[in-house]
Amino acid sequence: MAHHLNGKAKLVGLLGYPISHSLSPQMHNTAFTHLGLGYAYLTFDTKEDNLNDVVKAMRVLNVKGFNVTMPNKANIIPLLDEVSSEAQWMGAVNTVLNDNGKLIGYNTDGRGYAHSLREAGIDFEGKKIVVAGAGGAGKAVCVQLAVDGAREIVILDMNEEAAVALSNTINEKIPNCKAEGMVFSDENLKEALRTADMLTNCSPLGMTPHEDKSIIADPSVLRRDLIVSDVVYKPAKTKLLKMAEAAGCKTINGFGMMIWQGAMAFKIWTGEDMPVDLVKQKFMETLGITGK
Repeated sequence: MAHHLNGKAKLVGLLGYPISHSLSPQMHNTAFTHLGLGYAYLTFDTKEDNLNDVVKAMRVLNVKGFNVTMPNKANIIPLLDEVSSEAQWMGAVNTVLNDNGKLIGYNTDGRGYAHSLREAGIDFEGKKIVVAGAGGAGKAVCVQLAVDGAREIVILDMNEEAAVALSNTINEKIPNCKAEGMVFSDENLKEALRTADMLTNCSPLGMTPHEDKSIIADPSVLRRDLIVSDVVYKPAKTKLLKMAEAAGCKTINGFGMMIWQGAMAFKIWTGEDMPVDLVKQKFMETLGITGK
């Protein structure tokens, strides 16, 4: 269906820096065009020092909403009128809705990740999960897994304070899930994986241009019954996932998380379901991904 823009068209976009590489415009504009919705998605270079001014401009221009990426996911919270509970616990917002002048913040990263696991037939409820990385992605993933029923989460990060702070938030806000934070080391990772059901990499290791990096130094810690997940989607198979496949583990990359976090933002803004299969097809062509 043709994408017609007229005087009633609504604007959405992405605030962050650098963002010229972002695939979000392709994702959302493909969906808007297919559904014949009068929306346009643009990118707005936004650094920490001009975030306040840009958010004021979003209000003045009455944009329908916007995504937020680094370095602004945490800094935007005090500039909003309302923030969802999960986004508060994560300390990060990636999606904002302008509801008749009220800016409401959400975080769809974690929900997108959890949905991608379910889509792949991975049941994480009642399971022990080891997460490497307590940054923006790690916070979103850990909080959402806890909210959605994970039994135990062990968080490892080079910054021990960040890992402990995240585990403390989960233990306080989501007591049904036991969380423990500790410094990342080969020894701590090996011990945590000994009784784990799933390992998730939320660190940049393995992401372009660091394809030769992995959080795993010794592949013998990867058991056949361990599920190994990576939030990285470029490359489609990180060094970690290649090691896990060689060990016989079930693996999943970050492609589904990337798609579904966008689909959930799309729903928040438009009230419509994103044509996910079409968007996946277009992205796979763009990224050179073959297979499912």
